[in-house]
Amino acid sequence: MKSKKTNRRKFIAKSFVALSGTMALSSCLNKKSNNNYKETNINFNKKYKWKMTTTWSPNMPVLGEGCNLLSKWIYKMSGGRLDIKVYGGGELVPSLESFDAVSNGAVEMGSGASYYWAGKIPAAQFFSSVPFGMNSNQMNSWIISGGGHELYKEIYEPFGLLPFAGGNTSIQMGGWFNKEINSISDLRGLKMRIPGFGGKVLSKSGGTAVTVAGAEIYTNLERGVIDATEWIGPYHDYLMGFYQVAKYYYYPGWHEPGGVLEIIINKEKFYQLPSDLQEIVVKGIESLNMWMHCEFDSKNSTYLNKLVKEENVELREFPKDVLASFKEKSQEVINELIENDPKSRKIYDAYEKFRISFKDWANVGDRMYYDL
Repeated sequence: MKSKKTNRRKFIAKSFVALSGTMALSSCLNKKSNNNYKETNINFNKKYKWKMTTTWSPNMPVLGEGCNLLSKWIYKMSGGRLDIKVYGGGELVPSLESFDAVSNGAVEMGSGASYYWAGKIPAAQFFSSVPFGMNSNQMNSWIISGGGHELYKEIYEPFGLLPFAGGNTSIQMGGWFNKEINSISDLRGLKMRIPGFGGKVLSKSGGTAVTVAGAEIYTNLERGVIDATEWIGPYHDYLMGFYQVAKYYYYPGWHEPGGVLEIIINKEKFYQLPSDLQEIVVKGIESLNMWMHCEFDSKNSTYLNKLVKEENVELREFPKDVLASFKEKSQEVINELIENDPKSRKIYDAYEKFRISFKDWANVGDRMYYDL
């Protein structure tokens, strides 16, 4: 019988051989440009000027700030060879026209959220947030490492766009209400500013989903034009002053458990850049994605305490039966979409497969700590 030490030495030796083979294969693969970048001759004296438009108001905390940071990072990493001018919503084009502006090449980049383009690409909604779906960490894992990005690129390809995960709001709050929600019947006739899948669920629950520009929400809530609104989370809600005109602050944000934000790039313009600048742009976006996610969680933790302890906001949890009804109607909304749109079905099937597999890992990983 061979000794355990002999077996261990053989195992280690085999591991090094396997690792060496993997590294060699990786080296060969890396000679091909990552992300299918197109190789171009690099002229270090040539400079590029890009424009970036956003759906956010100019310099909006975290969202607009993040875009400004991205521009600075890329400028520094490129040694000044790529200079990106950031325009807030309405400064260059209207906020919700940024998709078209990037698609037709009027500007090179844009920042927004994929559910804004549901009218053009219904399946795009699965790359923002799904009610009762994956949280921010799970969404990043799916898009970045779980095959989601290939599907994301596939549905944007007809528009000449390259999409990237470019930020995350983390889980949002359920919203501000001027009446208590004790049962699903309390939603009948309620007018609420809520977009995406969440708006359709509210409509199925007897309410009315209203589209209101961010700058108009406070006034409409104050005057009773709307009865409730969701926005983002404690930090931005505090800055908007909603606690001054709405009595109840509900959680959880069932409609957006992990709000993915996106950066879109005109594909033709991207491939006109030399390969090193292409890589710098992508790595800058990856940094933005992480920074924005961390910034939201950090700020929200601070400002929830300010709202409750300093402004005496009444924090309320949605009743369990209301959440159960929302969940049931959310599935109805999704089923209606995937029954009529093959692309949405394909993406939803991939989304669900990853969500279910991740759920098993979460049950033996993170989740146990919340019960201790």
